Amino acid sequence: MRSLALVSVFSVLVFCNVPSAAPAWARRSALEDLAWTNRLTWGGSATPSPVETNRGHQLFNDAGVDDKLPSAAIQQIARMRISRESMAALVVKEEAENRAANAIVDPDQKKAAKQAYQQSMNALASEAATRSILRDLYAPDQLREQLTWFWFNHFNVHAQKRDIRAMVGDYEDRAIRAHALGKFRDLLTATLRHPAMLRYLDNDQNAAGHINENYAREIMELHSMGVGSGYSQKDVQELARILTGVGVDLRPDSPKLKPQLQPLLVRDGLFEFNPARHDFDDKQFLGHQIKGSGYAEVEQALDLIARSPATAHHVSEQLATYFMGDAPPAAVIDCMTAAWRNSDGDIPHVLSAMFRSPEFTATLGRVFKDPIHYVISAVRLAYGDRVILNAQPIVGWLNRMGQGLYAHETPDGYSLASGAWAAPGQMSVRFEIARQIGTGSSGMFRSPEPGALDQPAFPQLQNALYYASIADTLRPPTRAALAQSTSPQEWNALFLSSPDFMRR
Repeated sequence: MRSLALVSVFSVLVFCNVPSAAPAWARRSALEDLAWTNRLTWGGSATPSPVETNRGHQLFNDAGVDDKLPSAAIQQIARMRISRESMAALVVKEEAENRAANAIVDPDQKKAAKQAYQQSMNALASEAATRSILRDLYAPDQLREQLTWFWFNHFNVHAQKRDIRAMVGDYEDRAIRAHALGKFRDLLTATLRHPAMLRYLDNDQNAAGHINENYAREIMELHSMGVGSGYSQKDVQELARILTGVGVDLRPDSPKLKPQLQPLLVRDGLFEFNPARHDFDDKQFLGHQIKGSGYAEVEQALDLIARSPATAHHVSEQLATYFMGDAPPAAVIDCMTAAWRNSDGDIPHVLSAMFRSPEFTATLGRVFKDPIHYVISAVRLAYGDRVILNAQPIVGWLNRMGQGLYAHETPDGYSLASGAWAAPGQMSVRFEIARQIGTGSSGMFRSPEPGALDQPAFPQLQNALYYASIADTLRPPTRAALAQSTSPQEWNALFLSSPDFMRR
């Protein structure tokens, strides 16, 4: 993959008449530095922001690797099946277990075998969630981790459908995370070629004579151009025809094909383009004729989609909403769209256009945290670099707030609008989570291994970071409420449930 290490803060092209002088992050005060840190990381950390740390160097680094994590986190990840076995091996093995269970005649034995299969599949999804949370909490390349969540949500799959639980960890790691700061075209390709996406949107059932439009529709509507951007239902139908034969094959041997079709077969792990299932007639897509040629048609279609002005605008608007909050200014989106066109969809260039804008700086500290930002920032602030041993409390909190990892059933992903997460019921759950974190570790430092002992930890939120910077950012009502607390536990709960902490 193309290295991104050469893309520095001060070498990025300047778009939309943004001054070429040092950007706002290079001349800010200590309080402003805290605001930048809370926006470009998951928040809640005493660590300087990545912009400050890399001033004059690289903001957008090469793909992060787990050996940058604390050793205790590395050890947890190393023990996981998703770390020790390839996705293909896991999927094939689990499918064999499922078939064997279905073949059992005895009802009780069959029930036990089916339960064992489900437990094994659930464990794989749980490993993926734990690894994701450990990276969010402790990875130094925090911007990449935030974008991994954003892009997964943008290219959403639901883990509970079919056999995706055995695939979701690899999908997040290799399709999403590895391309989170690359070219959008490469990211789009990586999701298209991943079995999790093809299973989720049923394109493995899309074949000549049996067209399935699910995936083609979502590519156009959600992943790229957006609703009302000018494409037609005919374009969706033509893209579905282009995608015929793009699917998944768990068999070790290649399918038997006619001699003239054999050179057109494409296999990569579990991904397969089977020319025998493809519609080879010519297509008319987005105003261009695409000659029937096999998988090359898919490449041509992706080029047209990724380079469409509508895609540049739609995805830029989504990124701006994620980082800047509701209704980002049109001027910022236009700058990002221009950066997209000038860089052929290079994500760091698009982000730089946003980060450099004065409108972005004006939103710092004003964006309401969605559940994932709230929980991760709270745990990061409460426990710092002390590595949790059990991510299940965090998984449970996210589920309770309606933003569970890999749990959104429909392809539109979780809402980026603040109103989706600010209802009274949502806030009452946050208050309970604040109390649990503020009064103890809630089992996060008790290993899920049988017989493991709890290693309780009490968060010290009134620390050097608080007095050096956070205290000066609090508004009078929050200060007054904290002053009335009668214990450190109550103080912690009040602070974590305050309106000030719920914004980034």
